[in-house]
Amino acid sequence: MNTIALGIDRARYETKVYFRQGDTIFFTFLFPVVMLTIFSVAFSSSGNFGTNPDGTGGVDAAAFYLPGMIAAGLLLSGVQNLAVDIAVERGDGTLKRLGGTPLPVISYFIGKMGQVFATSLAQVVLLLLVSHFAFGVALPTEASKWGTFVWIYLLGITTSAVLGIALSRIPRTGKSATAVIIPIVLVLQFISGVYLSFTQLPTWLQNVASIFPLKWMAQGMRSVFLPDNFSSAEQGGSWNLGGVAIVLGIWLIVGLVAARFTFRWIRKDA
Repeated sequence: MNTIALGIDRARYETKVYFRQGDTIFFTFLFPVVMLTIFSVAFSSSGNFGTNPDGTGGVDAAAFYLPGMIAAGLLLSGVQNLAVDIAVERGDGTLKRLGGTPLPVISYFIGKMGQVFATSLAQVVLLLLVSHFAFGVALPTEASKWGTFVWIYLLGITTSAVLGIALSRIPRTGKSATAVIIPIVLVLQFISGVYLSFTQLPTWLQNVASIFPLKWMAQGMRSVFLPDNFSSAEQGGSWNLGGVAIVLGIWLIVGLVAARFTFRWIRKDA
């Protein structure tokens, strides 16, 4: 219980530090909101996406891009945030100093995960508020849709967080962390149906993107916020929520194993 209590205290501390860093707030917390605004305004005069041959139906740009931005936010909050943050802490000696304190490793990770959940949830709420009140996006009214949203969010943010912990070993120094991690995250966003319609990509690139979790998080979120007829535009012609759960579950296990073997602390007490 003391370990959990320390982890909760650490989560409060991590969250405070997160919101005191201007670059982190912009490039991780506000970035999806900024991109949603840009795409919504830029394509506002281009007509609806997914219209019928007779010109009816479809959704506007804000509604079309909202699911992808939510999925991208999960990736940013988990993968980019933790990968860079832990790499910097390793480089500047923070991890070494923490290793000499009574703080258990488990409490440290409870703090990191708590911060990721708190900030990503705030980010999602902000995205929903901006899309609904600034751009008039109609949010789902069915309880089943929100149920789907909850499990995709929880599985997606947990998977992203453990992958971020694992990827934090890639940068050789804290100073190079941003330069190493951000390009990985950006490439995944462009090939996973966040900024471009997924079916517009070449088939081989769709297959590559299907290996990684972001494509599946975006697809799952589209099943929540887009009309059901949009499923025909997905790879395979359906939302394939079973596939979403399986792929994210596999990556969660991969991330847990990789984090276990790649994360190093001076004191091995977990």
